[in-house]
Amino acid sequence: MSDKSRWLYLVVTAAPPVLRIQEFVEMLACEGWSVCVIATPNAASWIDLDELAAAPGCIARVHSGSPRQRESLPRAEAVLAVPMTFNSINKWAAGFSDTFALGVLNEMLGAGVPIVVVPCVKAMLRRHPAYGASIARLANAGASIMDPDAVTVRADDGLATFDWPQIVTALRDAQELSGG
Repeated sequence: MSDKSRWLYLVVTAAPPVLRIQEFVEMLACEGWSVCVIATPNAASWIDLDELAAAPGCIARVHSGSPRQRESLPRAEAVLAVPMTFNSINKWAAGFSDTFALGVLNEMLGAGVPIVVVPCVKAMLRRHPAYGASIARLANAGASIMDPDAVTVRADDGLATFDWPQIVTALRDAQELSGG
């Protein structure tokens, strides 16, 4: 992979849209991104990380390497946290780093790169007081939070998925705002 690649960290959690993450990675590649998929352990059990990593310009990880490994992630120019569950949003906002994915998200909040967050959270859980406070905390830290009602659609199988082109547009907008 070339050093001239534009790298995007795509942090995924275990929510139904992750089942269609392959098509989203392909869409991002068409937009000129090299993608580093960073999955929570639960999300990794739902998708084929080896298949994702086999795509040109794609890396897939669940765990960090050991301190003796010299291989690190390429520097990200942007972050997409999609789909994000109720649990992961609340843990991230509270500063928990109990998974590699959450650790990366916590570090990236201070990295000065655009971060777009796409929650996949049931309406009932969005009324929980912890959720609103977590969303506000992440937004105050500079993350762009998409409205789950505006981006969620139902696939033919009845499962929630996302309007992926709308997310790509939000990523472009976030980059333009950050001067990237």
